[in-house]
Order: sequence, then structure tokens, then C-alpha cells
Amino acid sequence: MIVPFSVRDFLDRAESVYGDRVALHDEPDQPARPLPDLTWREVAALARRQAARLDALGIAPGDRVAVVSQNSARLLTSFFGVSGWGRVLVPVNFRLSADEVAYIVEHSGARVLYVDPELEDALAGVKCEHRFLLGNDDDLYAAPGSEPAPWEPDEDATATINYTSGTTARPKGVQITHRNIWTNTVISGLHMGVSDRDVYLHTLPMFHANGWTMPFVTTGLGVPQVVLRKVDGTEILRRIERHGVTLMCAAPAVINAVLDALPDWEGEVPGRDRVRVVVAGAPPPTRTVARVETELGWEFIQIYGLTETSPLLTVNRTRSEWDDLTPEERAGKLVRAGAPALGIRVRTDAEGEILARGNHVLAGYWEQPDESAAALEGGWFHTGDGGAIDGEGYLAISDRKKDVIITGGENVSSIEVEDCLFSHPAVAEVAVIGVPSEKWGETIKALVVLAPRGSVTEAELIAWCKERLAGYKAPTSVEVRALLARTATGKLQKFKLREPYWDGQQRGVH
Repeated sequence: MIVPFSVRDFLDRAESVYGDRVALHDEPDQPARPLPDLTWREVAALARRQAARLDALGIAPGDRVAVVSQNSARLLTSFFGVSGWGRVLVPVNFRLSADEVAYIVEHSGARVLYVDPELEDALAGVKCEHRFLLGNDDDLYAAPGSEPAPWEPDEDATATINYTSGTTARPKGVQITHRNIWTNTVISGLHMGVSDRDVYLHTLPMFHANGWTMPFVTTGLGVPQVVLRKVDGTEILRRIERHGVTLMCAAPAVINAVLDALPDWEGEVPGRDRVRVVVAGAPPPTRTVARVETELGWEFIQIYGLTETSPLLTVNRTRSEWDDLTPEERAGKLVRAGAPALGIRVRTDAEGEILARGNHVLAGYWEQPDESAAALEGGWFHTGDGGAIDGEGYLAISDRKKDVIITGGENVSSIEVEDCLFSHPAVAEVAVIGVPSEKWGETIKALVVLAPRGSVTEAELIAWCKERLAGYKAPTSVEVRALLARTATGKLQKFKLREPYWDGQQRGVH
């Protein structure tokens, strides 16, 4: 017997098994009226009302519905109210410019656009057939008790189109099917040990790779979810304490925000020996990994993947064999991207590019057949990341292929140099890029944000690297910055950081 997978399976189970359990604690500080605490039965009813409202608008299965919002209960219910009855949800990065949002709405062919009230003025020029403000619930939901038209699930149908994060020029629309979401959800839940005793905190933007699939994992297992609208280290600690949070996902920058808030926190660290934090988005420095264990007392889990892979490819979680290691030694093992998740195949090609296969690799890029064919050439997804698999079967990321610095004929991983610089106590953030050099083709430049009250010279940082790395890997120059350009998910936008240095050059690398 084959029963087609559907994202609605997760909501159906939550409603039938955990119907009276509180499901959602909405963000209290938002421009729209927060939804009250909702049970799973009430979440399911809202999803049906949203689907029924789309029926009334004439939005058919397969039609696209875009939403631009920071984390909110209304955004979360849309994963089910839209995709659960056959439409395609297009979650859009709320930090994009109006022109970028307009491109995504037009490119996806979205017929409906939901906009967060905070973005109403900034996105006023973005046009769509039906445009609604989140919080005007008569526009979002049909009358109480409304039931949508039935939809026969098709696991190969597109459930969401997630546009790439913008570390390159034009974003591409990644088609994620119901089958992609279903397999990714179940495998993620298995590796992260999610159970109905957990409480999940949404620190991760829900738009990004569908919140790394956690809205589906936690819904299917009836896990109460706490919505956090904006990242703030102290507020994260407060929510963990108030709601008994046990699980969260975060980019390294979010972890750093929590660590920075610790000196001013009074009392026991919330969640010590209870919280599991799943980290992805950029390879974290070893110092950060060790601090999560020693200062927060939380379990650090690293995953690696891309929007195109729904996203889980590899998992790195501490093992019993590592119990006798020091925190620093464990961090050295946990800083790797991890071993392939169940059902995933990972290898590297002759040039060191990471290739992957699995049931939750994208169906293709929306309306871009040539890009799809190139990405899936040979039956493997070409990640664009460089890396190597060690003797234990663990993948280590060396760099984005385009971010490898070739200086004097030697390949240098910017990530390796960044990790070394970040180990200096005066450094809070760092980005390493290649800049033009007549002698070497390109040479290594470090852009550094200093820690509060941090003080260090350029020469001292260069010497720090030369003591710990091969001499050719050390920066030849260091520049102190107030901040570094990042995406909404914490990824360094190195193409923006490189632009001023390569202006007027025929190529962005030598």
C-alpha cells in the first residue's frame, strides 16, 4: 500500500493526538494583535479556515501564495493553511528590499501576498492580485467553522518555493515537494531526538528553508512552540526560562548573542543540562562550540545542508565515544559538518565539491530548467561547497568553492583562517576574503569586529595566525569594522564585502 505523503499529515496527527494541548505561544510584541495561546485543535481549525478563504478567492491547488513576515503564529499556520490543501507557499525573507520582494512575487507568479504590518510602508509598491495585511484576520481566514474544498494529496506536488538567501546575485526559487518535506521532517526528528516532551523556541526565521523543517517536526509530535519575533540574547534566555524550552535552532551569530548576554544574566543559566541547540548556516568557530557546553550547559548539535536539500544533509551530535574528552577536544570534533543523515549519500568530486543524493533534494528551480539541470547533473546535487570526508566518515566544510582564496598558487580556506582569528579573545566577528595582489594574484585580507573593550593591532593578529597556521594562510592585512554584512540567517555576504576591493577588475578572482 502506498499512501501519498502530505504536509497536512503532521497537523492531522497533532489535532487528533494532542488536540487540547497548548500548541503556540505567539510573539507578544508585534504590530499585529497577537493571537492568543492556541491549542492544536485551534491551530488546525485556523488552517482549515485559511484554506477555505483561499477557496473563496479562487486560488486553486498549485497556485502560489507568498508571505513576507517575521516569525508569528499566523506565518506558522500558513505552512498548513496554504500547503496543506495543495497550494504552494512562498515564504519570503523579510529583510529583502522592495525590489527584491517584487522580483520574487513576480517570478513565482504568486496570486496572493500576505505582508507583515511592520513592512506595509516599505513594501507598498509590491503589487499582487490579492494583497492582505497579516493581522486583518477577516482577510486571512474564512468564518469560524468553515471547511475547505478537499484536496487529494500528491507527494510529488510542490509544497513550498523557497528563494535562495541572496549570498549570490539573483535568488533562485527552490521547489520543495510534499515528499521532500515529509522525509526531511521524519529524518530530522529522528536525529535530533524530538519527542512530545520537548518545548521548541523559534529563534530561527521560519521563512528560511521552512524553519529548517522544525515547524513540521514539532507539529507532528505535538510539541508546544514559542514564537520569537526578533533575536535578542537576553530575551532568548527569558523565553527559555518562562516556557521551559528544551530545543531551538540557531545560526552561530544567534549563539553569540546569547553568550554576550550571559554576563548580565542573574541566576542560573536557563535550560542548563536540558536545552539542545541545533546550529547551522555557517561553520561555527571551535571556541563557540566549547562555550555552549561550558558556559551555557546546553547540548550543541551541528547540521549541514542547503535550501535545496530541505535542508538536512549531515548531522554532528556528541557520541558516547567522546564522553571522556575535554570540552575543547569535543568541540574539535563537533565543528565538523557531520556524518550523512539517514538515507542521504554524500561524496566529493575531483575538485573537492560536495555532492549529495537523497529523498529530500529539491525537485528543481522554479521556471529555471537550465539551472535545475546543472545543479542535478549526473543524478547528484552539486552544492557549490568545498569539503572533505575524513576517516571517521564525517564531512568537514572547507569553503564555498567561490570563496576559496588562491594565493601564490596555494588554496586557502577562508573558514580555517576565520576560525584561527576568532580564537583571539579580542575578536568578536571576522570575515576573511581575497583581494587583488599584483605579486600573488590575490592575497588574504581579514575584516574584523572587535569584542567590547577588545584591543589588538593588525600586526598582533597577523602574528597570531602565523603562530597557528602555515605562513601562507596568514592575512597580509587586517581591517577593523563596526559590523559585517550578513543575510537574515547569519551568513556572511562575502560578495558584498569583496566588491569594493575588486571594483574595476575584470574578474572577482585571479
